Amino acid sequence: MDRRSTIGLLILLLGSPALAQSALTGHGVENIRDHGARGDGRTIDSPAINRAVQAAAKQGGGVVLVPPGRYLSFSIRLLDNVTLGLSAGAVIEAADPDIHGRHYDAPENYLEQQFQDFGITHVHNSLIYADGASNIGVVGPGMLHGLGLDREGPGDRWWQRDSWQSARALGISPKEFMLRDPNEAAQVGRANKTIGLMNCRNVRLQDFTILQAGHFGIIAHGCTNMALDGIVIDTDRDGIDIDCCRDVRVVNCTVNAPKDDAIVLKSSYALGRKVMCEDILIQGCKTSGYLMGSLLDGSYRPSDYPAPDRIGVLGRIKMGTETNGGFRNVRIADCLCTNTRGILIGIVDGGTMEDVSISGIVLRDPVNHPLFVHHGARMRAPKGTPVGTIRRVRFEDVQASGVDPRYPCGVEGFADGPVEDVSFTGIDVQSAGGGTAADAARDPEYRRETSLEVSYLKTLPAHGLWARHAKRLSVRECRFTTDVPDARPTIALRNVQGAQVDGLSSSKPRGEAVSAQASTGIVLGDVQVLA
Repeated sequence: MDRRSTIGLLILLLGSPALAQSALTGHGVENIRDHGARGDGRTIDSPAINRAVQAAAKQGGGVVLVPPGRYLSFSIRLLDNVTLGLSAGAVIEAADPDIHGRHYDAPENYLEQQFQDFGITHVHNSLIYADGASNIGVVGPGMLHGLGLDREGPGDRWWQRDSWQSARALGISPKEFMLRDPNEAAQVGRANKTIGLMNCRNVRLQDFTILQAGHFGIIAHGCTNMALDGIVIDTDRDGIDIDCCRDVRVVNCTVNAPKDDAIVLKSSYALGRKVMCEDILIQGCKTSGYLMGSLLDGSYRPSDYPAPDRIGVLGRIKMGTETNGGFRNVRIADCLCTNTRGILIGIVDGGTMEDVSISGIVLRDPVNHPLFVHHGARMRAPKGTPVGTIRRVRFEDVQASGVDPRYPCGVEGFADGPVEDVSFTGIDVQSAGGGTAADAARDPEYRRETSLEVSYLKTLPAHGLWARHAKRLSVRECRFTTDVPDARPTIALRNVQGAQVDGLSSSKPRGEAVSAQASTGIVLGDVQVLA
C-alpha cells in the first residue's frame, strides 16, 4: 500500500486527517491482521497485537492499526513511539481467565500495597499497559471491552505496616511474595484495569470508548504531558484515575461510574515515594452514576447501588482518596455532573493541597454534598509523616439543584489541621429544605482520623454551608434556597477564624433563624457562629 492510500485508510478508520498525517511522518503502519490477528471474537489475538507493536517500535515507531473486528486479548504492551489506532467497528475484548486461562502479565513491582490497595499498585496486570514509555497513544473511535477484567482485588495490607516487609527486603520477586498470600496468589495471571500507565511521557488517549472497565478504566501513575480527550467510559468501578502525574489534560470526556469515582486525582505511594499530582486540567467533562451500560444504550436507567454508607451511587469528580504527595495547581471547570455524588476534595494521608480552582460546574440531583473540602488524618503513610495542609481552594460559578437537604456544602478540618483560605463565590444551591430545630441543634461527630468520605457527619446543622476548623473562609454572592421552610441557619460555622460573608441570599424564613453568637469579622443574619 502506498503512502497516499495508507493516509486515506487511516483517515477513514480513525476519522482524523491530522492524526493520520502525523502518525505517518517518518514512520509506518502495522496492521495487526498482517501479524496474524483474526478478530473473530474466539481467537486470542494479543500475541499478534504485541508482534505488531514490537514491529512498529523496531522501525522507530508508528501506528498499530486495529481494523474492524472483535479481538480477544490478554495484556497488550505499548512501547516507545507507538500509537494503537482503534478503527470504527474495532473492539478489543479482555479475555476471561476463568474461560481462557490466566495469561495476563503478572504484577510487576516490589512496592506491593503497603500504603494503598492492590488495584492501584501495579499496571502490568492490565488489558493495555505501558511502563516507562514515551510518545505513546490509544486513539480512534473503536472500543475496549473489559469483559474479562476483575472488579475487586484481594484487599489491602497497609494496616500491617508495623510488621510489613517488602519483597525486595525479603530477597524474593513480587510474584513469589504474592504466592505467600493465597488471596494475592489468585491474582497472578488475572487483570483488573483496562489501561494502566506507569512513568510514561507524552501520552495521548483520544476518542475511544471503554465498556465494563474492570476496577479501573484508565489509571496513570507518575506520567507527564498526558492528554485524555473525547473518551467515553461506561463502567461500574473507577473511570479515570490520575495519580502522582504532572501536566495532564482531561477534556471532553464522559464517564458513567455508579459504583465508584468517575474522575479522580490521587497522590498515592504507588511509586514508592511521595510525588505531587500537579498542573492538572479537567474541563468540559460529564459524569454520572446510572446503571452500567445504560449510558451507551441511551436508556439512562437508575442504579440501585447503595454504597457502604447506604447513601447511594458515586460517579463523581474527586481529589484525595490517597494524598501522600499532595496536589498543586488543579483546575476543574465547565463540567456537568448528573445523578452522582458531589465534588469532594481533601487531604487524609499527609501532603499539601494548594491552588485549586473549581468553576462552571452544574450538579443536578447530587446524592450527597454538592461541594465539600475535607481534611483528615488517616495517615496511610510512612511513619513520621506529618499531617497535611489544605490552602487556597476556590469554588466559583457552581449551580446545584435537587440537593438532598441533609447534605449542604461543607468545609471540615480538625483542630490541629484547619482548612485555610477556601472561597465560595457565585454558588447557587437549591435543596428540598425541611430541616428541623433538632437538626439545627446537632453537633456533628468529630473525627480526626478518617478517610476522605464525610458521610459520618450525617445531617448537618445548616441548609447551605457548614464549616468547622477552618481559617479565612470567604462566602460571596452565594444563593441558597429551599423548596419548603428549613429551621436551620443558612450557614453554620464552628471554630472558624476570619470568615467573611458578603451578598448572601437565602429563601429560608428569617422568623425561623437560629440565634447566633457574635464573632469578630462576620456578618450575622442567616449565619450561625459558635466557638
